[in-house]
Amino acid sequence: MKTQLYSFWRSSAAFRVRIALNLKGLDYEVIPVHLLKSGGEQSSLDYAKKNPNRLVPLYSNGTHTIHQSLAIIEYLEEIQASSPLLPQAAIDRAWVRAVAMDIAIDIHPINNLRVLRYLIKNLGVSADAKEAWGQHWMSLGLASLEKQLGSDSRVGRFAYGDQPGLIDICLVPQIFNALSAKMTMEAYPTVMKIFNECMKLPAFIEASWEKQIDAEGSNSSTAP
Repeated sequence: MKTQLYSFWRSSAAFRVRIALNLKGLDYEVIPVHLLKSGGEQSSLDYAKKNPNRLVPLYSNGTHTIHQSLAIIEYLEEIQASSPLLPQAAIDRAWVRAVAMDIAIDIHPINNLRVLRYLIKNLGVSADAKEAWGQHWMSLGLASLEKQLGSDSRVGRFAYGDQPGLIDICLVPQIFNALSAKMTMEAYPTVMKIFNECMKLPAFIEASWEKQIDAEGSNSSTAP
């Protein structure tokens, strides 16, 4: 049975898993879960039975399900040895995981859809203030990434050496969010060099927003 990935085209977390599956050369079927229609399909009872935290992505191999993008990616790394996403040395694996978590755990959640919706619907924050909020936290995070990646000898064509891996998988969706927010990116030359290298590869291109079966166009008002 083909594995299934419950996904939303603009979900950064689902984007990460799509990239990882593509890099690993694993076949999968995308099951769209619209995060805004009808109050959010992730909130339906049917989906909640599959994933009680009511978020995407959710990965299913037909027998078991896994939620949380980093857990799914680590699972893929363990079951598919080819195209490794983590280095061999333990210290380098720790560094890669730490930088990936800087993105997936520190930057992204503050810009998550449910956080942004709470700002507007519950706290009465204006659309402009919401945008300022998002850009503030992304700017802080990207500045930190630029310092780390711009000064570390392990950085090559990609964030670790000359093969794409876990950091790149987390970085690319976050840059999509920053570009969508019309952020100025000149302050992050190393980050953008890595991003541009990634976007030459089919694994990243085919995982991108506009390539998804549920894509709604670049002018959609949906949040990342």
